[in-house]
Amino acid sequence: MQIVKVIAKVVDDNSGIFTEIPVLLDQDKEPIKPLVEYALKLKRDGMSPSTTNNYINATQLLLEYMTANIGTFSSPQALFESFSSRLYTGTIGDDGLDPSGLYWLPCSKQVARLHINALSKITDWLAEKYGVISMNPLIKADNLTQYLNFAAWFRRNQHNFLGHIKDKHINSTVHYARSIQGKRPLGKQSQDAIEFPERYFESFYFNGLGGASDRRIVLRDQLILLLMHGGGLRESEALHLWIEDVLIDPSNFNNVKVRIYHPEDGKAPNNWRGCSGKTTRAAYLKEKYALSPRNDLMGKKYVGWKSRVTDSKEQYLEVHWFPTIFGEVFSKLWQDYIRFLTILERNHPYAFVSFHHKHLGNAYTLNAFHHNYHQALKRIGLKPCKADGLTPHSHRHSYGRRLRRAGVDEIVIKKCLHHASLDSQI
Repeated sequence: MQIVKVIAKVVDDNSGIFTEIPVLLDQDKEPIKPLVEYALKLKRDGMSPSTTNNYINATQLLLEYMTANIGTFSSPQALFESFSSRLYTGTIGDDGLDPSGLYWLPCSKQVARLHINALSKITDWLAEKYGVISMNPLIKADNLTQYLNFAAWFRRNQHNFLGHIKDKHINSTVHYARSIQGKRPLGKQSQDAIEFPERYFESFYFNGLGGASDRRIVLRDQLILLLMHGGGLRESEALHLWIEDVLIDPSNFNNVKVRIYHPEDGKAPNNWRGCSGKTTRAAYLKEKYALSPRNDLMGKKYVGWKSRVTDSKEQYLEVHWFPTIFGEVFSKLWQDYIRFLTILERNHPYAFVSFHHKHLGNAYTLNAFHHNYHQALKRIGLKPCKADGLTPHSHRHSYGRRLRRAGVDEIVIKKCLHHASLDSQI
């Protein structure tokens, strides 16, 4: 029974508004409806596309395993125990063969535990919502939904699927040890977050990113680097920048104030108010461009939003340049960059765009930035390496360390990094 995952546009009312979610299709190319409902629930609950995708991937693995092992096991318990084991070991024998046809490679302990936890939550939800009916997973089912329903029933009534054994005669706050559980991942010694090596920064800026043949690309990627290294932004936050979000600093005309607005709830520019009276960026994008916020998209167009705090009721993060010279350099580059940008046709408000001939003027993607970042490292003889601080996120750590070395108070550093608590500090 073939199971296919696709990205579907789901319309659930007469508005015509669609929601993009990952969906599993059965052998008849029909969606597995309970999973569609669950994916929509995750979307409504504010789960990221990557989290939703992880839940669907885990379910696909379980269903594939169940359909590949009809008549193999003597009990449901044995089936689920074996499934859990195969996550860790894979399904390919030492001879390179796999009679089941699955050909799974081993998962890391961390990934296997993620799958198991995801399946526990999905089956809990199924059991709660549908009051699922028992079936025998050892014989062929009429459809994949029946397999999924059995997994939920098994978890609820038999062995609390891949989790704690349930005993209806003891207090609900008391739990037995797990009968099927993920292996515990290897412990890691705590270590400081790695900052980008300062000895490489000048070369990376001028010869790495600056070594691109297209001046427009140089300016764009250097501006993003300055936001990360001199302003402490995450790369995803930088890609949410709109042209209107860069303002002359009234206290220093050689500098600029940069504000990164929440992609949905941030205030729209120029005191805009929509037909319905809304003033958010989500409403602005929909009414002006027929677009959804980038944190609400799927695939390559997706750009996440992690920060849980903002600096204003208008829902933005203010960039605090440190030292201020970074802001002055940004200001000069920005003036040059805008000259290139204003002559391009764009169907969006985003400041950073693609200059590739096939995607000219489209919003710049994280994948494209990461590719250009890696190419820039290569130009100066370096390779991407998280342990050595040679990644985009390491510039945020450099910013935090620079503040700390300058003796800046931890409360101020928290504000500069837009952390929700001091526990998040570098």
